[in-house]
Amino acid sequence: MSSAEKRSQPILDSGRDILLWRRKKMSVTVFFIATVTWVLMEVYKFNFITILCWVGMAVVTSLFLWGNMCRLLGKEPPRISGLKITDQSTTEMTILFRESIEEAVRWMFRVGADSEWYVFAGGVAGLWIMSRVGSCMDLLTLVYLGIMVSMTVPVIYMTYEDKIKRYGERVKAQCRKLVEVVDEKVFKNVKNKLFKQEENGNKEAMEKEKKVE
Repeated sequence: MSSAEKRSQPILDSGRDILLWRRKKMSVTVFFIATVTWVLMEVYKFNFITILCWVGMAVVTSLFLWGNMCRLLGKEPPRISGLKITDQSTTEMTILFRESIEEAVRWMFRVGADSEWYVFAGGVAGLWIMSRVGSCMDLLTLVYLGIMVSMTVPVIYMTYEDKIKRYGERVKAQCRKLVEVVDEKVFKNVKNKLFKQEENGNKEAMEKEKKVE
């Protein structure tokens, strides 16, 4: 593992723990914030700047009340010395973003150049379906659905992993049979027809050459 991968590993582990509900408080927080944001912006049609200002006012007011209560009670006021983004965190986030872009590019090359035709067809079909879904909803709803799916599907898969794998093997076997049938009845027939046409064309050309001689 390279040093860049080692630096980005803690972020990946934290994200994985949140998605799999291993850190329940963080998972509930992400779920709650995503839901509240979507409801406010999509259902009640609030502007993002308005919501951001309200959140800022709530945070500032809470800190103001907290600090004054601490001073009235003779306690130490809250400190912000620990609230900072370190250079290491910034580097890790940058590396993670770059690796995500590189992986997406590698996936496109694998599907487009290195894979079988049915993998290519599946990739194109998946992108087409995503484009159709994207045309039916805005970016915020799409992101919200992505968060909900990413926080529910992995948990369901981990819970029913054995059953899903058995069903997946049956589906793969059926897909292989379907691919073999399509290859046998469609592609081989097309190849045979093209081969026969080439043979007939060659024969006609030879016959014409004989007549000319």
